[in-house]
Amino acid sequence: MQPIISISNLSKTYDGGVRALNSVSLDIEQGEIFALLGPNGAGKTTLISAVCGIVTPTSGTVLAGGHDIIRGYKKARAMIGLVPQEISTDAFETVWATVNFSRGLFGKAGDRAYIEQLLRDLALWDKKDAKIMELSGGMKRRVMIAKALSHEPEILFLDEPTAGVDVELRRSMWNLVRGLRERGVTIILTTHYIEEAEEMADRVGVIRGGEIIVVEETEAIMRKLGKRQLTLTLTEAMETVPDALAEWHLELADEGHRLVYSFDANDESTGIPSLLRRMGDLGIGFADLDTSKSSLEDIFVGLVNAQQEPAA
Repeated sequence: MQPIISISNLSKTYDGGVRALNSVSLDIEQGEIFALLGPNGAGKTTLISAVCGIVTPTSGTVLAGGHDIIRGYKKARAMIGLVPQEISTDAFETVWATVNFSRGLFGKAGDRAYIEQLLRDLALWDKKDAKIMELSGGMKRRVMIAKALSHEPEILFLDEPTAGVDVELRRSMWNLVRGLRERGVTIILTTHYIEEAEEMADRVGVIRGGEIIVVEETEAIMRKLGKRQLTLTLTEAMETVPDALAEWHLELADEGHRLVYSFDANDESTGIPSLLRRMGDLGIGFADLDTSKSSLEDIFVGLVNAQQEPAA
């Protein structure tokens, strides 16, 4: 099956010489939730803007539903809904008028029943006659999502959709996202709430310096790159780790009251039994132990740091 979005060797250099994208290639499958992660200035928004036709690429191609975003702009753009980071809408219009107008911009006939259900799904129905200027920041964010969905797109881009949104609204948004995916909508999101990507995304892509450095299924990247930690609560605090334990590369925490061992859970030998035996031989006692796994955030930070160029 052809990917619903196919990006090939996409580059963008802005006036002044700033290279925001450097030969990015990426395929996104229909019906998946794809999370794009990266530090500020990595190129996330430029990439989304290029696919949506807001920014003209310097080179490369993008197909949306088989339509070239430049040569077949209207057909490609009609398939896409975009929720940008910045809230931008007419402050004096009502919620209903704003969303209904957005649908008309894409040549869609009016559909009162669809718009009503959309506003109900976003908890906006009781605000349908309110002016945008009267809404809270969270409500305005919901209106932006309603606008993006007004023309029933097959692809939805969410650029930091829950930034500045309270926990309750964030949860309702993700319930909506799940429902959209069940109906076959492809969703691409950027987020700083990395736990959301870990929970929601089928695949994760990491971008840095305008280049995609890794694309993996979320579960696979957790298995391949995730670390586990064993934390031992010592019966007596230590000032330094004994040389006899050097091969485990242990770290002291909590002012010497905890000993932390990081290991790869996928290795056949974790080194834990031999570590505990050596501690017993040395007379080092512990009152408790606990294990934890790396989050996607830990993995993301590790990937980005691994790609850092050495200082000149």
